[in-house]
Amino acid sequence: MSSLSLLVVLGGIAILTGKVRDTELSPIPRKVSDRLSKLWEVAHQGMRENRLLRAEKALLTILNIDEKNAAAYNRLGILYAKQKEFKDAIDCFEIASSIEPSASSLHNLGLIYYETEHYEKAATAFEQALKLEDELAARHIAFAKVNEKIGNKALMIKSLEKAVDLEPSKESMTLLLNAYVDAGMEDEAKILQKKIGRVETKAVSTRTRVKRPKRVVV
Repeated sequence: MSSLSLLVVLGGIAILTGKVRDTELSPIPRKVSDRLSKLWEVAHQGMRENRLLRAEKALLTILNIDEKNAAAYNRLGILYAKQKEFKDAIDCFEIASSIEPSASSLHNLGLIYYETEHYEKAATAFEQALKLEDELAARHIAFAKVNEKIGNKALMIKSLEKAVDLEPSKESMTLLLNAYVDAGMEDEAKILQKKIGRVETKAVSTRTRVKRPKRVVV
């Protein structure tokens, strides 16, 4: 099902990093805490401005001070992933997950495993992420994509159905429709096709109801 390739690995990472709680620091003296806060500001600014070396130095300094800072490892993994340094990214996400398992770090780890074609490991990471948080359609779509790669069509379809339940957008429904067609599930495909048609009709109807405001001469 080639349409599942619409999932962009680094795009997924960028979206999901909002879940990482960078400001949560280990119990440390106030003076050190203030320094860490400043370093986080430098790291965030560096990544926003694409000054990745500056951001990397700030994150590594944070880890020199607080070696069990899972958020710093997760953010450093994102930085390495952006530079396609996947081995280093995997190391960082694995460490982050071992220190403080979170849906974000596990999902990010799964994305990198997928990118490097370690599909079984990717499936395990995605599944662990879903056990911690399963209310995001993007997580289920990613799990569906890797199950397609390892040949588990039934679980792929189940994951897409869950994604549609959570976010019945045209995009997610189209992915599921293609899966139904590929699996020869004609009845399910017909029902879903009608639902997609209703969504498209509703969208067109909404657009046509929007009128230009009247020009008032004052």
